[in-house]
Order: sequence, then C-alpha cells, then structure tokens
Amino acid sequence: MKRKGSHVAGFVLGVLCLTALDQWTKKLAVNRLMGNSPYVIWDGVFELFYSENRGAAFGILQGRQTFFFLIALCVFAVVAYVMVKLPASRRFLPLEACLTAICAGAAGNLIDRVSQGYVVDFLYFKLIDFPIFNVADCYVTVGTAVLAALFLWYYKDEEFDMLYPGRKEKV
Repeated sequence: MKRKGSHVAGFVLGVLCLTALDQWTKKLAVNRLMGNSPYVIWDGVFELFYSENRGAAFGILQGRQTFFFLIALCVFAVVAYVMVKLPASRRFLPLEACLTAICAGAAGNLIDRVSQGYVVDFLYFKLIDFPIFNVADCYVTVGTAVLAALFLWYYKDEEFDMLYPGRKEKV
C-alpha cells in the first residue's frame, strides 16, 4: 500500500507543479504582453500574443463558464477514480503521467475561469493562424494524444479490468 501512496503523492505533486508552471506563465503573459504588441519569436511563424478566452478551444462555447466548471469536475472525478483503482506498477507510469498532465491543464484553466471569468492565452502560431492557446492547453492536448496512443498500442483491454468492478468475464 505504501507504493500506491507514493504513486498518488507523485500524481498530486505533479499536478501542483505543472499547474503552478501554467499559472506562472499566464502571470508573465499578463504582466509583459497585456496591452502591448505581440512579442515575435519567429517572424511570421510564432509569437506571444495576449488574449482573453471566455470560451473553449477555437473560441467555441463563449461564456459557458458553468459548463466548463462541470467538465473540469468530471475530469477530476474520473481521474481520481482511475488513480485509486490503478495498480502501483511501473507499467502504468505512462498512464499516470498523462492523467497528471490532463488534470494540471484542467486545473490551470479552471483557476483562470473561477478567478477572472476567462482564460489567459498567449501562444500563437501565426504561420497557420492557429487559435491562441496556453500552457494548460498544451498539457491537455499532449496528455490526451499520448493517452490515446497508449490505449491503441501499449495497453491491453484486460489490463483495465480493475476499473470495472463486477464486470462479467468474457465467454
């Protein structure tokens, strides 16, 4: 059980550290970019551009703060359930890392929504006119993409039977 406790402690510490990093970068964006011209990193390709997003990815669902709050709570609940049920095994460390990133991203953007009513975005790929995003968005996107790859090519379905109590055996 001690090993399980260390996995959960590592998860919580990871979420706290990644969330703190996200909040720090957003604070830098507010202090250095708000009200200023974009800071060009690579001309015509990538720049730091302050933006306040009251919606979700690509600006959809503008002003639906309660909806985003509920989604974040669902993410936290599902991840907590999985973390409690997951065996403390090295095999599941990649999964735990993905869940850590996803939770940190959800937490970082939730903090913004609750404290300000919007999410601070500042990373802009101008070359492809990609919507402006932030570090928390990167956590969620990368964590989800790697999670999908793990489920497709690394883990087997039967490794997750512990998540489904009372599930009948296949005949």
